[in-house]
Amino acid sequence: MKTSHALIATVLLATGVSASAVAAQPAAAKNPLSVHVLNLQTGQPTAGIEVELDQKQQDNWVKLASGVTDNNGRISALFPQDKTASAGSYRVVFKTGDFYKKNNQKTFFPEIPVEFNMEASGEHYHIPLLLSPFGYSTYRGN
Repeated sequence: MKTSHALIATVLLATGVSASAVAAQPAAAKNPLSVHVLNLQTGQPTAGIEVELDQKQQDNWVKLASGVTDNNGRISALFPQDKTASAGSYRVVFKTGDFYKKNNQKTFFPEIPVEFNMEASGEHYHIPLLLSPFGYSTYRGN
């Protein structure tokens, strides 16, 4: 059985593509925004929280995208794939009230909006949320 490197070399030779041409291809752009929710009561990731991404345009917030945290409490690509990130004011809104209601728990914060500024395109922004029913903390992660 051929190793993966040998198999790749065989495919490249068969198609007439050189390894240097493949190496020169730009890597796929990483999504500029990800979020992560951790439950401070359990120390575990929090799956099932809806998160909305909005951009401030003049005096209004315009919804760009939304998603739901996975089993690891993450949304790894929240920024719309068909849009280019630009400098400006954005916010992510964690819909915590819906999550706690589904889990028959009370919470003081039905939504947690986190406003932030994107300073330059090409950077990655990661917004973790440390969550409990009556408190939260957030910061710029990496």
